[in-house]
Amino acid sequence: MTEDTDVRVEVDGRTLKLSNLDKVLYPRTGTTKGEVLHYYAQVAPVLLPHLADRAVTRIRWPNGTAEQSFFEKNAPAGTPRWVRTVSVPTTGSRSASGEAGELRFPVVDSLATLTWLGNLAALELHVHQWTVDADGQPVNPNRLVVDLDPGEPAGLMECAQVALLVRDRLGADGLDCVPVTSGSKGIHLYAALDRSRTSDEVRDYAREVAEELEKEHRSMVLSEMARARRAGKIFLDWSQNVGAKTTISPYSLRGRERPYVAAPRTWAEVEAAAEDPLAIEQLVLGDVLARVAEEGDLFELA
Repeated sequence: MTEDTDVRVEVDGRTLKLSNLDKVLYPRTGTTKGEVLHYYAQVAPVLLPHLADRAVTRIRWPNGTAEQSFFEKNAPAGTPRWVRTVSVPTTGSRSASGEAGELRFPVVDSLATLTWLGNLAALELHVHQWTVDADGQPVNPNRLVVDLDPGEPAGLMECAQVALLVRDRLGADGLDCVPVTSGSKGIHLYAALDRSRTSDEVRDYAREVAEELEKEHRSMVLSEMARARRAGKIFLDWSQNVGAKTTISPYSLRGRERPYVAAPRTWAEVEAAAEDPLAIEQLVLGDVLARVAEEGDLFELA
């Protein structure tokens, strides 16, 4: 039986009660909540900039990754008053009075807020590509993302091969992208935007790129989620740019059997992986902390 290890800590001038620090959240590796909180505290300097001014959707595993998880968009009951939140209109949701509904998302802009969420076993932090301004109003996306999702038996090597195609195609339009191994199966590619396009316009552009690459590389690439056609191919998920959708944040943990992380990588690593399936793998939290200590933030959009 896990012994309760409740403690009170001061973080960024806020007092937080941390509970059950010895609870194992990753049974396969024995990784505890305390170790998760340590990871988020250590990685915060490079993680927080990628969460800044973004509404955050969480996936929580209160009893560990071997048990049930749940999505959470609204700030939960008991959210501290000092946690910044933003109200975002939702499609298809209306109040009893018939008015359009809203969701009140937390914004993770401090180590204190990050620690508070970690204590709730919010292992995965998902964000939109758009941000909010100082008044909490949504503004156009400042980045584009393409999610490279492999269909078995394709894996990271095939993702790496297609990532190079996407890199070159976006580069032809003047967009430099950054690769991130997703902590799950595939690779995410991000490119900086100047906010001149709406989410719908970015979605349409990403879809055009995906469809163009499918026409040129039909044996490798899919632009639509057709499960029956996925085997051995890489689905270029352009829909992550839809305004209502979110993507796992760079440096966020994943709720998998091991404490994998959505980890920014170098193009040299991706190029090596395109030739050798053993040249790249998904990284766990210790790997990422070592890389950050040595190299800093590899996720730098031009």
